[in-house]
Amino acid sequence: MCGIVGAVAKRNITPILLQGLKRLEYRGYDSCGVALHVDGMLQRSRSTARVAELEAQVEKSGLSGFTGIAHTRWATHGAPASHNAHPHFSRERIALVHNGIIENHDELRAELKAAGYEFESQTDTEVIAHLVDQMYTGDLFETVQQAVKRLHGAYAIAVFCRDEPHRVVGARQGSPLIVGVGDGENFLASDAMALAGITDQIIYLEEGDVVDLQLQRCWIVDSDGKPADRPVRTVHAHSGAAELGPYRHYMQKEIFEQPRAIGDTLEGVTGIMPELFGDKAYDIFKKIDSVLILACGTSYYAGLTAKYWLESIAQIPVNVEIASEYRYRDSVPNPKALVVTISQSGETADTLAALKHARSMDMTNTLTICNVATSAMVRECALAYITRAGVEVGVASTKAFTTQLAALFLLTLTLAQVRGRLSEEQEATCLKAMRHLPVAISSVLALEPQIIAWAEEFARKENALFLGRGMHYPIALEGALKLKEISYIHAEAYPAGELKHGPLALVTEEMPVVTVAPNDALIEKLKSNMQEVRARGGQLYVFADADSKIASSEGLHVIRMPEHYGKLSPILHVIPLQLLAYHTALARGTDVDKPRNLAKSVTVE
Repeated sequence: MCGIVGAVAKRNITPILLQGLKRLEYRGYDSCGVALHVDGMLQRSRSTARVAELEAQVEKSGLSGFTGIAHTRWATHGAPASHNAHPHFSRERIALVHNGIIENHDELRAELKAAGYEFESQTDTEVIAHLVDQMYTGDLFETVQQAVKRLHGAYAIAVFCRDEPHRVVGARQGSPLIVGVGDGENFLASDAMALAGITDQIIYLEEGDVVDLQLQRCWIVDSDGKPADRPVRTVHAHSGAAELGPYRHYMQKEIFEQPRAIGDTLEGVTGIMPELFGDKAYDIFKKIDSVLILACGTSYYAGLTAKYWLESIAQIPVNVEIASEYRYRDSVPNPKALVVTISQSGETADTLAALKHARSMDMTNTLTICNVATSAMVRECALAYITRAGVEVGVASTKAFTTQLAALFLLTLTLAQVRGRLSEEQEATCLKAMRHLPVAISSVLALEPQIIAWAEEFARKENALFLGRGMHYPIALEGALKLKEISYIHAEAYPAGELKHGPLALVTEEMPVVTVAPNDALIEKLKSNMQEVRARGGQLYVFADADSKIASSEGLHVIRMPEHYGKLSPILHVIPLQLLAYHTALARGTDVDKPRNLAKSVTVE
């Protein structure tokens, strides 16, 4: 969600800024722009189209320079429009880009208007630009340090001044911002991926930091204005613009990368041991008496699935909380709980805030399951397990979700072992099943042609129901989320036993009902629920295990899964739901990888 790139160099940085924006496109945006210091003046170009269109505008105008900033915007304050796009100028002296939300922008706007500033946009960002201009002392670094003290909320900003060529100043509070260190040149970005191929020397700014970038200087102070020594890390970031190969969209590519992603995530796991989660894991796991999972969106559904595993196998009480709700309600803290955060990016604002809220209540036994080893989430938690899904470009998460499930199952086995509830025989059986996952997933992916035929039917619908029972109910939730995210079909999921308590009223022959039907202890109950749908003329689309004895008939469409996979069945059953959503969206002609109104990395509340 939103992206920042900034640079100070002796060479033309326009291609670097634009390439950085392209690499951040996966995060989601609805406008973009670039500003440069050109012959003692500020010049910019903005667009409500894709970065490629911005690039064409810049090429046509011949815009180039040695100091500049660029941005992709996901609209919060003000509609997606050119005048709301970043960078914002103040009196042709200050240029600024911003990620985050300024909560006191109305108050500052009124104050600045009274001082004679005219506003061209509805954004909270323009307020910051005018505030910096109003407070400008002749030293941009000192000015920004004072200006950010007036801001309430979350921000990552990059700013430069007409009167100070070869200088960019950055600041962060609640939104990620990194520094890229080069040879006689320096860079800013909201994500190291933006600087892939430019520099692999990265500094992660901490909360409250302000940084002064010049050609030969990278100076950082903390929130108190004291010099801050932040380590330079070597980060081998990969471009988000990876080749599609034979695939039509990144989402399809990422669905088919899941065998490899799962294999990579479990690589090196030769046995169940606490050390997989960190050196202090055994001591922490030994003293906990419950688990609290904090997550958002797809990661929340991974947490809901893990609750079934943890309570069944490890026999430990589990609460799963939507991170954006947890921090704003009165909860009962438990210092003996293991607080588990789940995030693909490790920068999800709501989850980070929920983690900090839990820690403020003396809940310090923290673990994160995350796909980015250098993220804020990893740095904030005592323990971590890094999934190895690789870069996920499509907004609708696929391989990140299944690798999270694999890591959570590994956590389940580890806690079960520490609590004396995992025998050597059970450990060997579970490890064998996990190692077989890549092969099992490949067999499920082979069902794609059958799923395409279903998608042609779904593409003509505007509503759908998804049903599951037990640990497959969260998988039904995830399937409904995928369908609504990218095809824009209204979809809801319910525990199948809840049909008669309300949702059955929606069932007609125009309402497809997708059912996740593994051959487990609840299969007979599920069959009864399916009969309730058929009796009302509903159309059932069932993903059934090969031995579940569910056969296709009028109003009952069945695709058979290759094999039943026991406790790991949720990982397999979600894959056909991903494919169904993808091919339905494809048939409807939507923007699969960049669905409307959504962002990949949600770094604001």
